[in-house]
Amino acid sequence: MSGPLIPLPELTPDALRAAVTRIAPSRIPGLAQHLFEATTNVQQTQSLAPLRAFVYSWAVFVAIERYPERAARLRELERIVDAGEQDPAEAMTEIRAIREAAEAEAGW
Repeated sequence: MSGPLIPLPELTPDALRAAVTRIAPSRIPGLAQHLFEATTNVQQTQSLAPLRAFVYSWAVFVAIERYPERAARLRELERIVDAGEQDPAEAMTEIRAIREAAEAEAGW
């Protein structure tokens, strides 16, 4: 696997937004909507859990997407599972490994 496109950003909404802008700009509307929902839920629930979930979700996304080969492999594995044409066990195991590696990189 070649090196990352960008370094892993700080785990803040602004830093994650900047990272997503660089590596997957088409995902910015989804990030903005998720952040809006998280901040609204923080206000309604008086809990930081929604904001933590936002940071976790986008940190893992960036950790995966900053390596184009890993991101492409994950999409290929997800297509295999979605197609339902073969036993998904091996693909699911590899998906889990990719996500666990990204979570570890992101510090989760």
